[in-house]
Amino acid sequence: MENKLFVANLAYSVTEDSLRSLFAQYGEVLSVKIVTDTFTGRSKGFGFVEMATNEGASSAIQALNDKDFEGRGIKVDVAKPREAGAPRGDRPGRSFDRGGDRGGDRGGSNGGFRKRF
Repeated sequence: MENKLFVANLAYSVTEDSLRSLFAQYGEVLSVKIVTDTFTGRSKGFGFVEMATNEGASSAIQALNDKDFEGRGIKVDVAKPREAGAPRGDRPGRSFDRGGDRGGDRGGSNGGFRKRF
């Protein structure tokens, strides 16, 4: 069994410290990471907890999976390793390039947009 746990359905008010305290009841906690949105900094409602031992991880899963924590029934399971080369983010392969003029002469005061008529 792996020591890294995936924790889902977290309330947005949950902090890394409160999550650490919850899991510390079942063994030594090595690390806690709540995943946040890059742009807003708001929690995405899930995170990871790394326990020091397999026994601690197993105890935490049995005790905390489907239990209420800060008003939400959290889900706790062994974290699956990310596949090598797997894209990050919610929309794999999505490009933010919308085309258009990328410099040079912008053609006047219309911000680089071409007049179609």
